[in-house]
Amino acid sequence: MSEPDSPAPHHFTDLLHAQRVWDTELPSFDPASVPPAPVPLFHTWFAEAVAAGQAEPHAMSLATADAEGLPDVRTLLLHDADERGFHFATHATSAKGHQLAARPHAALGFYWPAQGRQVRVRGPVVRCTPAESHADLHARSTGALAAALTGAQSEVVGSAAELHRAADAAWERARAEPDAEAPTWTRYVVEPAEVEFFQGDARRRHIRLRYRRQEDGGWARELLWP
Repeated sequence: MSEPDSPAPHHFTDLLHAQRVWDTELPSFDPASVPPAPVPLFHTWFAEAVAAGQAEPHAMSLATADAEGLPDVRTLLLHDADERGFHFATHATSAKGHQLAARPHAALGFYWPAQGRQVRVRGPVVRCTPAESHADLHARSTGALAAALTGAQSEVVGSAAELHRAADAAWERARAEPDAEAPTWTRYVVEPAEVEFFQGDARRRHIRLRYRRQEDGGWARELLWP
């Protein structure tokens, strides 16, 4: 039996280097006209990302540190952005839940290529009240409730078949009991200490505007070299 053809040398790098970034007209961004606090600007950029057809603009990367201080990152959904900060939810018993309990700081990253924009957030993380966590879970879809009721997040599962059985049972329960409890479901808020807005430019004259929280609660604004 002949060996299957191996990929051509450098096939991956050729494919990688052939990709293009921001193959569209990018919006302008005047950092002199921004509001004094970052969340109103985030609301504006989010709405503009939605209007531009950006897929899943509420998806974000969440970076935490494990017990050894090593970084860990995953993608999840933003649940709100208000005067308190940037909200998300997960099980307190998940890997990220344990990491946040031990080291309650995190970084968030949003990427909206439809407009060549990124937003980065860093700051301490606080847990919301049980009532807020309960409301968060039951404000979402049946599928989200079913996912929260399926297995023990981040723990090892024996097989795909076991996962499917547990997921099917969770869906049935979520439909039958829309107020079902998921006791470990927890809403968190990243209280921003820094928020950076990045506007890409086709000529690489990227604008990076950083807000930094001051001791009096106000915000300093500064431009960064790209």
